[in-house]
Amino acid sequence: MELLFLGTSSGTPTKARNVSATAIKVPNAKSWCLVDCGEGTQHQVLRTNLSLNSLQAIFITHVHGDHSYGLPGLLASAAMAGRQDKLYLVGPPQIEALINAVCTLTDLYLPYELVFIDSARLNDCPPDLDLGVSAIKLSHRVPSHAFSFSYQAHERKLDIDKLKRAGIRPGPHWGELQKGRNVELDGKLLIADDYLLPAPQARKIIICGDNDTPDLLSDEVKNANVVVHEATYTYDIAQKVGSGPMHSSAKIVAEFAGEHQVDNLVLTHFSARYQNDGSKSPSIFDIEQEARKYYSGNLVLAQDFDGYRLDKNGVLTKL
Repeated sequence: MELLFLGTSSGTPTKARNVSATAIKVPNAKSWCLVDCGEGTQHQVLRTNLSLNSLQAIFITHVHGDHSYGLPGLLASAAMAGRQDKLYLVGPPQIEALINAVCTLTDLYLPYELVFIDSARLNDCPPDLDLGVSAIKLSHRVPSHAFSFSYQAHERKLDIDKLKRAGIRPGPHWGELQKGRNVELDGKLLIADDYLLPAPQARKIIICGDNDTPDLLSDEVKNANVVVHEATYTYDIAQKVGSGPMHSSAKIVAEFAGEHQVDNLVLTHFSARYQNDGSKSPSIFDIEQEARKYYSGNLVLAQDFDGYRLDKNGVLTKL
């Protein structure tokens, strides 16, 4: 699977970071999904090779504006780009009410079907999506969810070494075995399953909404390869701000990831007070240094337009 960060700031945009939005897709696929759609997301999309016509679904973690205010403009632009295919919109019920109100009050016509799904009732993933997805309830000032995306590559590769050891020379029968079809060769029945390697293990990426209690992900992270979680503050500033905003610090997220042996931790949704210039304070490097004290796995601090690929072995690398 691939991730492309379109917005990594919290609350308000900065000169270097837009507000929350993340694209996720299967490698080499044209279609893609979007998690959150803060104001200006459609402008961010224009700076990538993503197309609104190939967008399959939008997942909104919660109703706050830095996660949803970009929706009306993006949906309208998709219409003006000639989109015809249905589009899934998964999120809290207020999101449906928001879009319906915008369409009514601004005379917005969408020439494609918009299918609303309540994230709290996301039991079965729409069957025509490239990715499997489920929702996990989080803790925030308003209902907030994480979305757990999974991908299983169904194609199994031939066990070439085993074929050679059995004296089975290359030929059309190899292609049939590759397709899972049994083959009769020289009077002997070759069972396809005997000459196919095991299917790659399913890969899983969890992308979280705002959340002050990472432990709510304890069950879901057991077989996850990547966790994308907000780290709005460093711990000292979180203490000064108080519990009202209900956000996480780098410290508590890193402690959670370390305790649960998460292989890849991606931090995002940084307060605008953290500057990219490390010579100024506070800076984004304060968040990184705090996280590294408590987590020794593969740590990534998301930056707008950075892309990452999770390979079949569960290794996350920057594109």
